[in-house]
Amino acid sequence: MHDTLFLFGATGDLAQRYLFPSLLRLLGDGLLPEDFRIRALALSGHDTEAFHDILRPRLQQAMPMASQEDIASLLRRIDYRSVDLRDVDSVAAAVSDLVDRRCVSYLAIPPGLYISTCEGLAKGGALAAPSRLMLEKPIGSDSESAEEIISTIGQWIDEDRVFRLDHYLGKAAVQNLIALRFGNTLLEAVWNRNYIESVHILVAESEGVDGRDAYYARSGALRDMVQSHILQLLCMVAMEPPASLEADRIRDEKVKVLRALRPLDAKNAARDSIRGRYTAGSINGQPAQAYQPPEGSNVETFAGVTAHIDNWRWSGVPFHLVTGKRLPERTTRVVVTLKPVTHWLFERPQRAQAAPNRLVFQLQPQENIELGLMSSLAGPEWGALELHPLELELSVPTGLHRRIAYERLFLDAFNGNHTLFVRDDEVRAAWAWIDSVADAWKAANLPLEPYPAGQWGPDNATDFMPQGVDAPDSGASA
Repeated sequence: MHDTLFLFGATGDLAQRYLFPSLLRLLGDGLLPEDFRIRALALSGHDTEAFHDILRPRLQQAMPMASQEDIASLLRRIDYRSVDLRDVDSVAAAVSDLVDRRCVSYLAIPPGLYISTCEGLAKGGALAAPSRLMLEKPIGSDSESAEEIISTIGQWIDEDRVFRLDHYLGKAAVQNLIALRFGNTLLEAVWNRNYIESVHILVAESEGVDGRDAYYARSGALRDMVQSHILQLLCMVAMEPPASLEADRIRDEKVKVLRALRPLDAKNAARDSIRGRYTAGSINGQPAQAYQPPEGSNVETFAGVTAHIDNWRWSGVPFHLVTGKRLPERTTRVVVTLKPVTHWLFERPQRAQAAPNRLVFQLQPQENIELGLMSSLAGPEWGALELHPLELELSVPTGLHRRIAYERLFLDAFNGNHTLFVRDDEVRAAWAWIDSVADAWKAANLPLEPYPAGQWGPDNATDFMPQGVDAPDSGASA
């Protein structure tokens, strides 16, 4: 197990809210080596003591149940270095004294700084075997920039020592998709175009762009969320059974799904996609301002795309992919709708009004699984059977000691397990499809449709939304 972490971007929100608290939990649970060390690196001109003073209250806020002893133990393992990530020599000097240890470098920094930082790491000896590299998504902003990052960094470190993160893959509920699909005959028997009518994947955020203006003005909802989290969920739902749970066997199947995605073309862009941007509104009774991107930016805060997977299993099954900011609630769900029965026997309800069977995977804010079936209720006054919806709760309580997704990802990277990380060909395949969507939008001049903050997207977004999400105009004052 590797015992030294170089954490770049240590003063950033990701590191302070999630990464250091995850390391604190792992340390408190005895899951890190006894001599584990962390070098925190960022541009700010702090010394180690000043950095500890900044980090301590953030740890207390994020982990109120943590003991002061555990917090003190973590801080003792952390030293801080100020570094200019655009200066190769600065990066090399900041790490060179620890490269005799088994090092993992974590880049929680903008992708535009990946190449210069990695060049510095290579010059300082921190990418030589057996050192490892962890990269936060996104890997670039399109196929061209992603290829530049992948190929350039590949000159300094082998692919089998690179760990590209999408933190959704660290969530227990996402991993449970694999267990449910491939561990249960009932589901695997119907998991194809013969029985499934549609799949909806929704990642909704109640928060706005606040604090990420510079990044978001370049990316938008399509590149920020669809390219990463949503396509990862799509792969988990749609991939073929792997030959084993070995990392590359799972990743092979994910790449096949991405390569089978039908490119979006301009003539179908208006039918199969929608893009919007939130205006002023309210969420939970609190006013929310409109998103005002920098001049010249045309990015969307809401994106819906109907994807088609052109392979034997999924031909003809639409996958509706939706994400948005300033929606009424924070939720991530996968809704699998099954086709109706072939012959309808019942008087009530009529066939057209019958609720279809649905399997709902709720990933956040709570992890939950529901199966919607139909059950019978005798109606003696008219001598017939009436069907009523029956919701089956399939969830298993997770307990109070829920893991932060990054805890699992840290442990896997420290131990060299690639299963929950993204391979280079997967990045290329994802960007190829996203680029087809962006190009179709541009060629079709697809407009940005406004929606008030607190509403479920633009008025005509209903067809992209899963059943159970309110119609757009009903959430405006949520």
